[in-house]
Amino acid sequence: MTATPSRNHDATTMTRRRALGAALAAGAAVPFGLGLPARAAAAATGPARLTLPAPTGPYPVGTVALHLVDRSRPDPVAGPGHGRELMASVWYPARDVERYPLAPWMPAGAMRALLTSLDFPAEAVVAPITSGHVGAPVRRTGCALPVVVFSHGAHDHRADTTIVVQELASQGYVVVTVDHAQDAVSEFPDGRVIVPMSGPQYALGPADFATDIRFLLDRVEDLDAGRNPDVGGRPLPAGLRGALDLHRIGMFGWSKGGTATARVMIEDRRVRAGLSLDGPMLPEMSADLDRPFMMMTARFTRAQAPGVAAFWPRLRGWRLDVQADGAVHGSYGDTQVLAPQLAKVIALSDEQLRSLIGTLDPGRAVRIQQAYPLAFFDRHLRQRPGRLLDGPSPAFPEVRFLP
Repeated sequence: MTATPSRNHDATTMTRRRALGAALAAGAAVPFGLGLPARAAAAATGPARLTLPAPTGPYPVGTVALHLVDRSRPDPVAGPGHGRELMASVWYPARDVERYPLAPWMPAGAMRALLTSLDFPAEAVVAPITSGHVGAPVRRTGCALPVVVFSHGAHDHRADTTIVVQELASQGYVVVTVDHAQDAVSEFPDGRVIVPMSGPQYALGPADFATDIRFLLDRVEDLDAGRNPDVGGRPLPAGLRGALDLHRIGMFGWSKGGTATARVMIEDRRVRAGLSLDGPMLPEMSADLDRPFMMMTARFTRAQAPGVAAFWPRLRGWRLDVQADGAVHGSYGDTQVLAPQLAKVIALSDEQLRSLIGTLDPGRAVRIQQAYPLAFFDRHLRQRPGRLLDGPSPAFPEVRFLP
């Protein structure tokens, strides 16, 4: 097996898995020292099902998974002759959803692998059920729908910001998410589960993520043209052809995915607006960016991260930097809601939980995640300015606008 190491691998990025490991290790005699209590809880009560908040938009949500292969690049694990395999999901406003089942947050095999990678019992909890109806027809209103793509963080997965994703879909966006294979927990249609790989030959940096996204954007064009990019030819939702507005594409990402968002925008003008959820950026990202860009920061602030400080003056278009008091690196995602539920199952202390999600109230975090990304994309993809991004709001007193 061969792979080209990425020269842009961001070693400073705190992965969600590393953050959870740090929380578990705090005060524990061994790494992930709460494994035995977790096993006892699981054995006594059976696996608990985690839950996610419902989106607030006016439309029901549909979703479909895609198995994609980029034959222009070798897969880092399979090697030459094997194209890079990626799993993606499309989320969209739907109609007539009653007979279509709801999608799980992650497939069962991937969820077990995620728990095992954290040294938890594989059956400790069951993945949440999302608001996405699998394969439901697309809601068509006569106007093409704006598109947003998502890039996750290091050692993460595409489900990680489902709260944001299904909120946007419920508000009339098509959202496309992707697992950056070898740096993600990902399950394929044949049952194979791939977990993040260790070693420099598997190191993927923001540049690698950006290449995945540019390939994904090409597949978005396929979907709008009525071509099915799924390698297995699995059916697409009715009404998807011609439903995507290729002139109104945005992108957002968490952590390394936030850095990748900036890279994609610098390299590909198809993306008109970008949002970084606490992305560390990189000092060598020295090109100017002339399109709207927003940062929701926590750990990687301009005061603390040289890459972010260097990137900020390169933003020549509309720009904004906000920060929620009490937020930590993992706060702008599903972790903020799921970790407290998991803590009850594996007996995390209050101190350990705070080290993972900070002091930002999970309910408030949900409202922030639903409101601010929507306001950003509404302003720059739909020309609906609103007022939320104009300055501090009494509805969100914990959100500070950084000068």
